Amino acid sequence: MTVAFISDLHLCAERPAMTGLLRAFLRHRLRPGDTLYILGDLFEAWLGDDAVLPDQSPVLAELRATAGRGITLFFMHGNRDFLAGADFSARSGCRLLADPAVIESGGERVLLMHGDTLCIDDHEYQTYRARVHSPEFRAHVLSLTIDERIALAGHYRSESARLSRDKPPEIMDVNQEAVETAMRAHEVRRLIHGHTHRQAIHEFTLDGAPAWRYVLGDWYRSGSALEYSAGNYRMVNFDLGSLGGHPAE
Repeated sequence: MTVAFISDLHLCAERPAMTGLLRAFLRHRLRPGDTLYILGDLFEAWLGDDAVLPDQSPVLAELRATAGRGITLFFMHGNRDFLAGADFSARSGCRLLADPAVIESGGERVLLMHGDTLCIDDHEYQTYRARVHSPEFRAHVLSLTIDERIALAGHYRSESARLSRDKPPEIMDVNQEAVETAMRAHEVRRLIHGHTHRQAIHEFTLDGAPAWRYVLGDWYRSGSALEYSAGNYRMVNFDLGSLGGHPAE
């Protein structure tokens, strides 16, 4: 059996190829008995369970069909889809997972996070995150019409892109001290997260013992996943051809 971890797909109508790639990944890479963890930002924007966009419904149906094949699915909120709730879970077949969460993999505790709370040097982002995750902001967004929510999401995407251009890259990465603090607090030696789009496996020493941080890649140009099987973790990258799929599938 394989346990797979993905994040930061940012699926949207403007990038249909990545939706097709996810479909191929679910159908050809996963087998009954496997487990998939989606660690946030599955969609470019999730406007609420009552505002599913036309391009998002097929994704939910594909996930539901995947769960129906005996594959266990978990979903953790990211900074783009934090409004996903019980109806999203029911329609997708994904079990909602808190951030952070500790799972057991290979007989050891592993910490899962979206990763944005580790970017503590980006003070502007942390202020934004605190605001949008507040109950008041969520209630405000859900009180808007769908067109108003679409406009609001577009505004925040534009602001995020503008602010990112003006920041040094290291400011937007995770803070190592925050990483170590989180790992100590949860008594783990392995941490898996997304958000930064900087796919890598970092090995370091934590309190005199080996530790690992796995950073999941984004799905802008190709697909990527971290897979655990037979005692080993490995990063895999793929496109439609390597999965044996085709655009019309």
